[in-house]
Amino acid sequence: MSSAPHPPQTPAGPAVSSIAPGSRPRQPSLAQLRAFAAVAEHLHFRDAATALGMSQPALSGAVSALEDILDVQLLERTTRKVLLSPAGERLATRARTVLDAVAALMEEADAARAPFTGVLRLGVIPTVAPYLLPTVLRLVHDSYPDLDLQVHEEQTSSLLDGLTQGRLDLLLLAVPLGAPGVSEIPLFDEDFVLVTPRDHWLAERGDIPREALRELELLLLDEGHCLRDQALDICREAGRTTGAAVTTSAAGLSTLVQLVGGGMGVTLLPRTALRVETERNEQLATGHFADPVPSRRIALAMRTGAARQGEFEQFAAALRIAMRKLPVRIVNG
Repeated sequence: MSSAPHPPQTPAGPAVSSIAPGSRPRQPSLAQLRAFAAVAEHLHFRDAATALGMSQPALSGAVSALEDILDVQLLERTTRKVLLSPAGERLATRARTVLDAVAALMEEADAARAPFTGVLRLGVIPTVAPYLLPTVLRLVHDSYPDLDLQVHEEQTSSLLDGLTQGRLDLLLLAVPLGAPGVSEIPLFDEDFVLVTPRDHWLAERGDIPREALRELELLLLDEGHCLRDQALDICREAGRTTGAAVTTSAAGLSTLVQLVGGGMGVTLLPRTALRVETERNEQLATGHFADPVPSRRIALAMRTGAARQGEFEQFAAALRIAMRKLPVRIVNG
């Protein structure tokens, strides 16, 4: 007796989709995830409940409900302490990721509803921070009192990583960057000045040709600083050969100019840094280049298509006005 052919097997995907809507598993709530994340952090129900501002029974109920929804035991409860189960250790990280993502979503929504409020994480390069931050901070204090400005001073490569990864929102640095996915909002151009010892043959001259850089004992910042690369580019344009060695470098501009004051060589300094860095040492002098004067451009940089692009452009416009008192040439966006 032949048996009837078996019906074709239904793949797992369609089988799931055929479940009636009313029988679908419930989704965890944010309150349940917060309760579990707090217990995972404190490993104590009372401390976790205090941290969340809720009762201990409500907290325990939320975690139990989450275990029921996930069909996984998250905690090992004893009379003395609470431990994460192996599954709980894995899912605690996931829960924290979800909660962080929701917090970021709410932060973006707050920014969209009310510009210049909430957190603004600003990255600044070391050769800009000491000289421009007083202007930036004064502007924020006077014009944007509800803005929580957080400043991070790092080198350019680190700032770009922070911007693309979402750790930073906006950068203040020298451009061009040539970084994909990053848009620049120009602020100003500033000239470079030659800083020399007081008795140097180029001290106080106002018509220094770039060609003078070919043979000078040039002092530079350490590798990684964009100002070092800019100075070397200027030297190459002046005809300085790669064989002209740079024998001494410094981690910051303050150290660099003190080396100059000690007679170890000369250096290039952006004009915004000139007053701060040279007034402290009477052994320093300056010289100015003949046209075309070497310069650099300072700009804001943001992720292309950033949700706060309009706000950042308004911020740039306000900065241009505030920076008119500095020895720079404002660049309109």
